[in-house]
Amino acid sequence: MANGALGGGAFETRFSIPDSQSLRALDLLVDAYPNADPVTDAQIVFSSPTGFEDSTTQIAITNFLGEVQSSVDGLSVSNPFEDSTLISQNGTVAYAVVGLPDGESKDDQDKVGQTILAVGNSLTKSGALPDGVIVEYGGDPFVSFELPESEIVGLLAAIIILVLAFGSVLAMGLPIGTALVGLGTGVAAITILSHVMEMPDFVVQIGAMIGIGVGIDYALFIVTRFREGLRAGLSPQDATVNAADTAGRAVLFAGITVMISLLGMYMMGMSFVYGLAIGGSTTVGIMVVASLTLLPALLSFVGHRIDVTTRAAMASLIIFSFLSLFGVIFFDTLVLLPFGLLIAVVIMLLSIFVPSLRTPIKHRQAKPLRQQFWYRWSRFVQRRPWTSFISGLVILLTLTIPLLSMRLALSDNGNRAEWQTARRAYDLLADGFGPGFNGPLQLVAQVDETITQNDLQAITQAVQADPDVVFASPPFDAPNSLVVWKIIQRESPQAEGTSLLVHRLRNDVLPAAIGDSGLVINVGGFTAIGVDLSDYFAERIFLFVSAVLLLSFLLLMIVFRSLLVPLKAVVMNLLSIGAAYGIVVAIFQWGWGAGLIGAGQAGPIDPFIPMMLFAIVFGLSMDYEVFLLSRMKEEFDRTGDNASAVADGLAATARVITAAALIMVAVFGSFVAGDDRTIKLFGLGLAVAVLIDATLVRMVLVPATMELLGARNWWIPKWLDRFLPRINVEGRSPQSEKQVL
Repeated sequence: MANGALGGGAFETRFSIPDSQSLRALDLLVDAYPNADPVTDAQIVFSSPTGFEDSTTQIAITNFLGEVQSSVDGLSVSNPFEDSTLISQNGTVAYAVVGLPDGESKDDQDKVGQTILAVGNSLTKSGALPDGVIVEYGGDPFVSFELPESEIVGLLAAIIILVLAFGSVLAMGLPIGTALVGLGTGVAAITILSHVMEMPDFVVQIGAMIGIGVGIDYALFIVTRFREGLRAGLSPQDATVNAADTAGRAVLFAGITVMISLLGMYMMGMSFVYGLAIGGSTTVGIMVVASLTLLPALLSFVGHRIDVTTRAAMASLIIFSFLSLFGVIFFDTLVLLPFGLLIAVVIMLLSIFVPSLRTPIKHRQAKPLRQQFWYRWSRFVQRRPWTSFISGLVILLTLTIPLLSMRLALSDNGNRAEWQTARRAYDLLADGFGPGFNGPLQLVAQVDETITQNDLQAITQAVQADPDVVFASPPFDAPNSLVVWKIIQRESPQAEGTSLLVHRLRNDVLPAAIGDSGLVINVGGFTAIGVDLSDYFAERIFLFVSAVLLLSFLLLMIVFRSLLVPLKAVVMNLLSIGAAYGIVVAIFQWGWGAGLIGAGQAGPIDPFIPMMLFAIVFGLSMDYEVFLLSRMKEEFDRTGDNASAVADGLAATARVITAAALIMVAVFGSFVAGDDRTIKLFGLGLAVAVLIDATLVRMVLVPATMELLGARNWWIPKWLDRFLPRINVEGRSPQSEKQVL
């Protein structure tokens, strides 16, 4: 694990696949070369349409490589003109192997890569290479990865959505502020945890993505219930207690379900997944604490002023949002954000001396609950339950169809944005040496004196005879009595044919070549790690999904004292997640509309994406389920009328659920604007899943099925009801039809 500086993180991603050939091969190589990284590979790639025969070109490239090597202590750089295998057959592509200094951590390797890039770019600009010679830098040390600045668009969109939903700047600011405080605390907690357990280097981004979404959502539900209490005539203190006792209970339970869903990733049995589970659940837990402690204190302090918005406050918000969005969208920079903040502060200060700026903006009078759109919508669905149910189900099942062809494989530099030098180097090597060159396989074996050279040569010949193998190197000796082969396959590392080749080598080719010699050969390398990882996730995800579904069913059954409600919730959540999977496969694997979002070439899905999407989306969808059903259950317990309880519950929560979902979509969708394919895929999957769940599922399928089932929704055997513990999520607040949002 990489060591972070004091106050910094110690993040590092290591894919440790339990009991796999690729892991055993990796362990053998690590023991043989303890100060080297057998997986990390780096190259400096040259391309010349006229070739490299000219002595002037060779001297210039040799000097170029010498300057690069001297820029970093311990760096080794090979010379392609001293090894003909480093030049393509057509003579137009050549590369130098870059050996990083021994014992470097990932962070140190990245710094070395940036140093090499700086030196190389300086030499190129000074004319050190002849005209027509292109140089690119391949391998992970040269990958530039930054989250898109457009992520601020998601936060700004949340501000706009909340202002439109609440009609109050202060009511908007409380959820945003609470979420930001919780997010900062959550990131700090994750950074500290990274020093005591293995945390992948992208856990902060994932935690931030989840945290800002659920943090705003949880605060949004509590603020909504607080304002509802004020409009019902409660004092600010009583309204705060009412909000904490009703919406606060739902927030607590919803947060627990999200954490359970995330912690369910422990079922995958991989150390880097443990870090994801702990990091994500820690952020969610802190958001719940902030919503139940900091937010009620602020609400009690703010009181009736939560519905007061002055001209100065609205003008400040409009100018700040406009300048921030304008800078990000048109100039891809945040430089205008502090400028907009400064202007907003100046306007607020001016309001002290200009009375007209302190004039409150008149709010539109809210309609009674049963005159609002969502009540009428619920009645519309309830009058046509079968039509609504079948239509929604057909749409979800249609969107799920691409899921049946999902193929898992690790992304590599070939999936990166074309502006990245690592991607351009990848393409040059693929053009010059073949698609499989960027992800060669390794055969690693530990031999003894009973294994002869003829035995090893027979293995080389058997592997070379496979039609999907382009090149099989002779066996070469390594420390600790190891023998290693390098295998270049015909297809790219991500191709399905490469996965089949790995399995064929292990199951057929190598066992036949080894015979009765007792030699154990492990097929390894980064490509084989990806194959093993994909197989492992494909096998374990069913166990993970089953465990989360079962536990969620039991929790919902305890809370709502029903068998059909939790069963329906689990099935519908699965349908919405399946539809999101289908859309992701259609765009990223099939390539449908990929160009519209800059997804690049079609390719397989990263093996850990389905797991993470399920864990997060299932947890979030259960949030909406809890908020909606708890209000319906509250109305049903009060009236005993299922139809009116469904309509009133939907009317009371639909607007806030829709606003919460739109915020989630904005936050998650903003990551689609980034350059990294994995983050883009992840953000789109989350955004689509939340959108489907909060619209088609919550607003169509739930009221339709609740109407079809009638009072049976809340049925549970009496013996089971007596056996189950009691958890009150609805609280004790009396409701009346006069309450409005």
